[in-house]
Amino acid sequence: MREIARAAAFCLLPVSLCAQWLSLKTPGIPRTPDGRPNLAAAAPRTSDGKPDLSGLWAPESNFYWVDLIHDIKDEGIFTPQARAIFQMRAAEYAVDSPASRCLPLGPGDIFFGQYRIMQSSTEVALLRAGVSGDTYRQIFMDGRELPKDPDPTWKGYSVGRWEGDTLVAETTGFNDTGWLDQMGHPRSEKLRVTERFLRVDFGHVQFQITFDDPQTFTKPFTLQLIMNYVPDTDVLEFVCNENERDRAHFVAGKPTSRIQLTPADLPKYTGTYEPGDTVISLINDQLYLWDIPIFPQTATRFDSRLAQIEVSLDSSGAVMGLTMVGAVGDEFKFVRKR
Repeated sequence: MREIARAAAFCLLPVSLCAQWLSLKTPGIPRTPDGRPNLAAAAPRTSDGKPDLSGLWAPESNFYWVDLIHDIKDEGIFTPQARAIFQMRAAEYAVDSPASRCLPLGPGDIFFGQYRIMQSSTEVALLRAGVSGDTYRQIFMDGRELPKDPDPTWKGYSVGRWEGDTLVAETTGFNDTGWLDQMGHPRSEKLRVTERFLRVDFGHVQFQITFDDPQTFTKPFTLQLIMNYVPDTDVLEFVCNENERDRAHFVAGKPTSRIQLTPADLPKYTGTYEPGDTVISLINDQLYLWDIPIFPQTATRFDSRLAQIEVSLDSSGAVMGLTMVGAVGDEFKFVRKR
């Protein structure tokens, strides 16, 4: 339920997310007697006995592309400098987000959209279509080492190896211009990313990613999810900034319409809301939805990078629930748990 609530909130973001899809039958894949793709069939292997990751893949529903951190308590893994950068970007609605300019997030791109994996004995390539446009990524499997002093890039430089049936990809050489997610968690040129791909059957890959950046994290940080095979379809060309009309309406800086609630007023908004165990927390006189700062416009209206939040009160002034309102009027309602 928690992921459902975050997925609903994700839909509030004013971002074009996906290209169109074609309807076709993927040739050469296992099928059940009624012709449906058999996603539980055995994982295929290449001629040299390695698991074959080839195919069109998409991650399971998740919120990581928008926000790596789902609980305000986990913000403690960031250094004070990194937390300050995140707070500043959140207060300005992440107006300078690379994604809003059709630039890649780098390692965070893997959490959303679809991508085709093409595999050979010396290279694994990921061809991606979606959020920041059509991009590619190479994982070199020919035994080369990571460069000692790489030129910083948006997606870094990747080399891979096999550990049993798991493909392990190591990536360094990121620039510090990119962000780790849409909400504005930062990264530095010291960032090192380790990914693990284990194809457990035909239709599923166990994916794990570890971020290690001594200028951003106090310790390495790991996330994991399932990648699902996408059969009987294909991707079409997608150009992120083609006919783009959003950025002209973005406004930098802290909105002047915000008010200051007294510290005594703030605790009444905290608590857990359903669906999804949606939590509003209070830390140092700042309210957070999950780990996203929210700012009062009135006593019953808050704004954030994610959405505008309308709070409903009972006759005594106690908070009963909240409604998230998106950029095009989408509404998602949450009820406070008692």
